[in-house]
Formats: sequence, C-alpha cells, structure tokens
Amino acid sequence: MRTTRLALTCCLALSGCNTAPPPPSDLDTLLDTIERRLDLAEAVALHKWDRGQPVQAVDREHQVLASARQAASAFQLDPARAEAFFADQIEASKLLQYHLLDSWHRARQAPDLPRRDLSQDVRPALDQLQTQLLAALARFDRAATIDCPGLLADALHQRRHAAARHLALVRASGQLCKTT
Repeated sequence: MRTTRLALTCCLALSGCNTAPPPPSDLDTLLDTIERRLDLAEAVALHKWDRGQPVQAVDREHQVLASARQAASAFQLDPARAEAFFADQIEASKLLQYHLLDSWHRARQAPDLPRRDLSQDVRPALDQLQTQLLAALARFDRAATIDCPGLLADALHQRRHAAARHLALVRASGQLCKTT
C-alpha cells in the first residue's frame, strides 16, 4: 500500500497522470473510525472535569460491551471479538481522558471550550460510531492479510499524532490482528 501511494504521488507530481487515488483500505477505514471515536474523549473528559467525576465509569462500560456483544451477530462477528474490540476502544479513550485531566490539573484549569452534553450529544455519537466500528471491523476481518501486524504498524506510523494520541490509537488497535 505504501508503494502504491508513493507511485501515485510521483505520477501526480511529475506528469499530472489521470490515475485516481486508490480507495482507502479496510484498515484505513477502520483506523479513521477509531480516530473519530477517540476525538470524543476530550468532550467526555471535560464533562468529568466539570463534575469532578472519575474517568472509570464501570456501569457505562458494561453497557457498551453488552451492546457490542448483542450487535455483533448483525455484522457476522463473534460476540467475544466485538466485546474485546470495544474493551480496547474504551481503554484507549480512558487513556486520553487521563492524559487530558492530568494536563488540566497541572495547568489548574481545563481549556475554555464549549461543553457538549454527555447524554444528549456525546453518547448518541458514540453509539452511532459503535455501529460504524462494528461494520468496519467486520470488513477488516473478512479482508484478513498475512502481514497484519506489519501493515498495522506501518499504518499507525503514517498517522502523525502527539505521543498521547498515538499511544491511544495503538491501544485501540491492540487486538486487531487476530492470532487464531
């Protein structure tokens, strides 16, 4: 994939070729969707900051995991696979939330950003992303590759992020390459 993108870049730069860019791979689509879920971590952290709530929300986590297990069959996914995948998403989000809260505590304040309503705005967005993530995970699993760990490492490296965001993305994708 890296070679294909490089060849296309050279072609476009040198001759203005008429080749359309390749469609995103199933891995790219899945990582893009994971990132959209991680984007909501700041809104969740701000909500928890404002209310003095802990990052750990056991009841909500159980709801998300049960929902993923229940929805898995609609995407022809093993419920255990869906649950493990969403456990990784939750842990990655919490990792970002802890990082953000720590930086705000050091600054003695959270950023002056508009707050989003957790129950009316953020959770429905997370629920919608759950469906998109399950669909993307199912496509990714059906297109299994021989060198999944290497391709995943390359794809993660190509996404330029601050260290905390990169680590959260690594955590969120920790079990993508099935070993069975």
